[in-house]
Amino acid sequence: MKIVILNKPYDVLSQFREDDAHLTVSHFVHDPDLRIAGRLDMDSEGLMFLTDHGGLNQFITNPANKKYKTYLAQVDGDVTEEALEQLRKGVELADGMTLPAKAQKIDEPEWLWERNPPVRFRANIPTSWVEIQICEGRNRQVRRMTAAVGFPTLRLIRTKIGSIDLVQLGLQPGEQTEIEPLLYPDFKDVPEDKPYRSRSYVKKPGGTGGKPIQRKDKDGKPKKSGTKRIWQMDENEKPRRKTNGTTRPNTKSRGRRPR
Repeated sequence: MKIVILNKPYDVLSQFREDDAHLTVSHFVHDPDLRIAGRLDMDSEGLMFLTDHGGLNQFITNPANKKYKTYLAQVDGDVTEEALEQLRKGVELADGMTLPAKAQKIDEPEWLWERNPPVRFRANIPTSWVEIQICEGRNRQVRRMTAAVGFPTLRLIRTKIGSIDLVQLGLQPGEQTEIEPLLYPDFKDVPEDKPYRSRSYVKKPGGTGGKPIQRKDKDGKPKKSGTKRIWQMDENEKPRRKTNGTTRPNTKSRGRRPR
């Protein structure tokens, strides 16, 4: 299992496909075996998790596994305790109620790097910082949550996924490092890396172990796949119309009435 941590800069797309207007992750990471587990929006910064393990993406992002992701949000206005309490209880968004978050007001971090371009401020309105921890991964969730309680996010930085801490790793924007999974308790229950199986494969205990179902006829021979169409059938294979014996041939004229 290979895990690489990237500090994604602002205005970089979380994808490997090249883009004409913006830099992408491919500008910083060149390993073709790595895949992104837990994306960041283009206007968000911070910890991005990449791995070559097939099942680790879902393991990290599935809310049932309680892998909390920590964000620092600079919000528009002096955030109130009432707003923080709303975040802790859950916020009603357009796509439903969020799970309760862990939220607290903090001072501006001393280690914080300058953003390019800088955040635009309104001179008559102060800003404040909030640390938010969530275990969901909805689209632009933190931004929508802070806006819903009256404090829109101006700048968003992801600092942790589980026990992986971007600040402890000391990565500046654009820098990356490979970590050893055995040093982190988050990966002790990671599922085995298995190839993808389609839904047509048997998944229940006692099945074929992931092989496609092979159906057989009454003589034990494999059935031919597919269903015959009517024009492919022999005359004795075609279905017969069932009637009550009163059906008469249609003798009505389909053209113009003769004169």
